[in-house]
Formats: sequence, structure tokens, C-alpha cells
Amino acid sequence: MQLFTERLLLRDITIDDKQAIFDYRSDAEANKFQSWIPETLENVESFIERNNKEFNQPESWYQILITDKETKAVIGDIGIHFFGDENLQVELGITLNKFFYGKGYASEALKSVIDFLFNDLNKHRIMASIDPDNGDSMKLMERIGLRKEAHFVKSLFWKNKWVDDVIYAVLKEEWIKK
Repeated sequence: MQLFTERLLLRDITIDDKQAIFDYRSDAEANKFQSWIPETLENVESFIERNNKEFNQPESWYQILITDKETKAVIGDIGIHFFGDENLQVELGITLNKFFYGKGYASEALKSVIDFLFNDLNKHRIMASIDPDNGDSMKLMERIGLRKEAHFVKSLFWKNKWVDDVIYAVLKEEWIKK
């Protein structure tokens, strides 16, 4: 898969990306809201090998890399979770290298992926699950056009404790009208 934006190339992850992925994903403080923080390059290799080989498969996660179109620098990645009846719903998650925060890359990348999912794959609903302490991610979702749907109290058992979960979403008809 490849998507192009004004500044970005969103593409499949390859084994050659393992060091760049390790460099930003292994930062425990920057990724405190992420469920996966690799401890070794071998962890990243396993992650890349497990990435589904076929895009848009029901009940699967697929990771794509966010890169700078000109410099080829790895900016981060987007996880795309295909789920639901008829495989018409998608959950998105994004991780950026902290050196690229605040430059609009997350918005640009997510909007491109959402456009593709609605316009090319005819998905019905796209959502994101966010820790309520992650204010930056909630602002990002609102900025790109997702609405807050729910705040579930202690609904996820994560890192050995019960935590809240905030859901943001957008329907195809809402996105297309923008």
C-alpha cells in the first residue's frame, strides 16, 4: 500500500525500517500511551514479520509507515484495525517520533488514510480509542473531524490496572460532507 500527501509517503513497513522504528518506538516516556514498546531490535523484527501480509482483512491490524516524501525520514506509523460486521469499521492508532511532534504530520497522515478508507474501501465508520490523559491525541481527533462518542469508565484492563477509554469516531457520510 502507498498513499501520498503534500509532504508524506505512507507505505508498507519493511525489515529495512527496523532501526528507525526501534529508535522512536522504544522511547517509553514518549510512548507512555502505547501498548507496544520494543526492548530490542528483535522485538521490532517480530513486529514487522507479524504485520499482516494482506491489507483490509477482517479482524486484523495492519501497520503502515509515515515517511517524509523528500528525505525518506521515518516520522511514525499508523495502525489500522479492520473489524465489525461486513468488515466495514476501522480503528486507527498513530505513533510519531517525538522529533516530529507539532508539525502537522499526524493530521496530514490520518486525513489521507481516512479519505482512502472511506473513498476507496467504502468503510462505514472509523474510530480511535484514546486514554483520557492523552489530551494531545483527543485534540488531534477533534481537529481532523472526529467527534467524541463515549467515555467509558474503567473499561480496559491495561498495564495491570483498569483504565478509562475515550472513543472518537466519524461516519462516512459525515466525512464526505466536510
